[in-house]
Amino acid sequence: MKKKISLKSLDDIKRIKESGKIIAEIFKVIAGLSLNGLSTLEIDKFIEDIIHKSKARPSFKTVVNYNHATCISVNNEVVHGIPSKKKIIKKGDIVKIDIGVVKNGYFADGCYTFSVKPVSKIADKLISVTSEALHKGIDVLYPGKRMGDMGSVIQKYVEDSGFSIVRDYTGHGVGFAVHELPGVLHYGVKGKGRLIQEGMVLALEPIVNEGKYNILVLEDGWTAVTEDGKLSAQFEHTVAVTKDGPDVLTE
Repeated sequence: MKKKISLKSLDDIKRIKESGKIIAEIFKVIAGLSLNGLSTLEIDKFIEDIIHKSKARPSFKTVVNYNHATCISVNNEVVHGIPSKKKIIKKGDIVKIDIGVVKNGYFADGCYTFSVKPVSKIADKLISVTSEALHKGIDVLYPGKRMGDMGSVIQKYVEDSGFSIVRDYTGHGVGFAVHELPGVLHYGVKGKGRLIQEGMVLALEPIVNEGKYNILVLEDGWTAVTEDGKLSAQFEHTVAVTKDGPDVLTE
């Protein structure tokens, strides 16, 4: 973790966007596939192959003791699910695929929750609310606003929809490394928190639970699950703060 916030130039942002475009293209490809019957390890290997063919590298492999290109979390798994040949996707599942890419030294992150139809009505609603919450947060990212302005918008929308926002994991700065300062809370108080500055590049990644926000980490040391066993969804974009407002680099 860097000790200070690294503001990015317009050229830096352009280069981070090259990594972000790879993530966007991968999600577009996956959206056209049937995940039913695939193992999460097969999905991981498929994604890693695309990253390498794009002349980039999976940035998650730069994280100490992590050996995969993605984190894939299914149903009540909240985040950091380790790809496994034993974990087979089936109809009715919701699948969070989290991808990090580094190209020419510039990093981007993205996550998308896919539904393997048919899914329950509550699963559909959870996915929709989580995606919308992310975009509501992005819309606040203008220089001069506060982190609490962004966090409070996400929290209010999620809670008004009958769900909860996970507290144990935050977004983060990104661009020159996998994780940078500042930490990005997806809840908060309007008018409070760090000042949002031009040149910040942030990974916004709200995690929304069907039930309570409490989580547990499994014995593997990575995979987090909902404490009550209910569903969890997540979406993530890498976003640059420009003088004109937010520029989504993973779209």
